[in-house]
Amino acid sequence: MPFDSLARFGRGGKIVEEQEKVEPIIDEEEIVAKTIRNRMSVRKYLDKDVSQDLVSRVLEASRHTPSAGNYQPWEFIVVRDVNLKNDIVEACYNQNWMKNAPVFIVACMNCRLAGAVYGERGLRLYGIQAVAAAIQNMLLSAQSMGLGTCWVGAFSEIVISKIMQCPEYVRPCAIITLGYPDLGCTPHAKKHNKNEYIHYEKFGQTGQLKSVIEEKSPTFIKLE
Repeated sequence: MPFDSLARFGRGGKIVEEQEKVEPIIDEEEIVAKTIRNRMSVRKYLDKDVSQDLVSRVLEASRHTPSAGNYQPWEFIVVRDVNLKNDIVEACYNQNWMKNAPVFIVACMNCRLAGAVYGERGLRLYGIQAVAAAIQNMLLSAQSMGLGTCWVGAFSEIVISKIMQCPEYVRPCAIITLGYPDLGCTPHAKKHNKNEYIHYEKFGQTGQLKSVIEEKSPTFIKLE
């Protein structure tokens, strides 16, 4: 059991004061759960820049993402330039709210890596799954640091590719806006009850139906 350095000794060498150090109890599971619950799509940001150190820490979270065969087929482009951001917003069908985010991160799939071993399935599924998982890691990392994000999927891939000068084997998959959230303008979106979409053993046996069956326990009458 650790002790503070407040222990003092008298002339006779006896301890005259000793204070036990109390370690705070941290529930790591609750910290993770709270971060997941509090994450939201932020479309209004404060006029405050995000340091490169924080951006790097958000990007670091992508390194710890699972991917098929551990091929890690993601590429990320950090954009701060105002002119480039304006071009991106136009390619996002003029979602002008994006402009007040100080940082954009363009998330892309490296098709060479995604299809290297798994071929068409890697290109159509595994690569996209990996990029999506990496994005979610970054969104949660940003949330844990007090930053806000929004995952933007509505844009012209062709135009974004040209703006970002992506080679033909790099496919833009999403754009993440990043900044300090204006929480007064950012309500939580209503989420579905998990019993509506979680199924047991086979599709159609939802938690909601399972609960009704268990609670009501209907008696079936055999008809002659």
